[in-house]
Amino acid sequence: VAQSAAAALALADAAGIAPPANGRHAANLTLAAENLADHLTHFYLFFMPDFAREEYRSRRWYHGAVERFRATVGSAPNEVLPARARFMQMMGLLAGKWPHTLAVQPGGSTRPLQSSEIFRLHRILREFRAFLEKTTFGGPLEDFATLASRDRLDAWRGQARDGDLRRFLDIADDLDLWRLGRGADRFMSFGCYALEEGRLFPPGVWHEGRLHALDVDGITEDTAHSWYAAIGRPQHPADGGTLPVAEKDGAYSWCKSPRLGGQVVETGALARQAVTGHPLVRDLIAAGGGSVAARVVARLLEIALVLPRMETWLNQIVPGEPWCIPSQPADETAGVGLIEAARGSLGHWLTVRRGRIHNYQIIAPTTWNFSPR
Repeated sequence: VAQSAAAALALADAAGIAPPANGRHAANLTLAAENLADHLTHFYLFFMPDFAREEYRSRRWYHGAVERFRATVGSAPNEVLPARARFMQMMGLLAGKWPHTLAVQPGGSTRPLQSSEIFRLHRILREFRAFLEKTTFGGPLEDFATLASRDRLDAWRGQARDGDLRRFLDIADDLDLWRLGRGADRFMSFGCYALEEGRLFPPGVWHEGRLHALDVDGITEDTAHSWYAAIGRPQHPADGGTLPVAEKDGAYSWCKSPRLGGQVVETGALARQAVTGHPLVRDLIAAGGGSVAARVVARLLEIALVLPRMETWLNQIVPGEPWCIPSQPADETAGVGLIEAARGSLGHWLTVRRGRIHNYQIIAPTTWNFSPR
């Protein structure tokens, strides 16, 4: 869905159009559903099972982690997978199918919702909120979303009912995950979730305690150490190419090397919330930089922040109002679509010549975060 959203934005930019309100809300809901499902899947199925490994047997929390998080047999996967499946039913209603939906278009959404479908979506969100508040957070989403510092986070943990986030925080303290995995501490977000004015999470760069404007023209890609044809110097993605060269001296990666103003940046939930200005995230970064624990907290924080906004967007949909407007890019034009997937900043750049796509380049979040030499 994130790729569909970026492609739609690039084509909309090339055509010079903006979707109607219903189409904008539907696009936000569709992207948010995928992003929140990704955060949930990452926490329960990709990340927490690591703590059930034998290497941690001597830790006081080990047996609880095995019982709760061990892959396929723990109690958490057996609760989370049905809850995730019910939540992902939103995709059938909003986008027709998942993945590879075609409902998200430059002019909005081609999947208009009826009142009965909106009611079903409200029920799905209520059920997902109830699951999260009981199982993951051990309390209301809003209580967690408004935490403003590490001290407040520790106080919340002491007051929260039994929840899996509290279990993670206990493990993070024991293993000192607050100081593990630090990168360059230069955080970038393209921004996402379009509002009538601006975006819910704005674009920008957070570095050394200051917010900087995002210079999209300062993005380049280098292929010196990648299995692609060397072009002599880093290029902006709008001008770039992707010509594989499987045998190349000095190359070691299929990832290009994206840079912003010549610098490495980190993308993802932590970067998004640092740029947005969430006080908890900025306090965590100020204390220990971009750490493993801070990244996990930021992913779950986004769930607590975005789900209430999904409820609002759903309330703002007006059945019978326009959902999509037709569009046709000019024969000679260009466009860019910048969006935030769960993993971070995703950009699509396209050039149209004689009515056909002449060049199309993508920088995915993985490329930013893998970032070869």
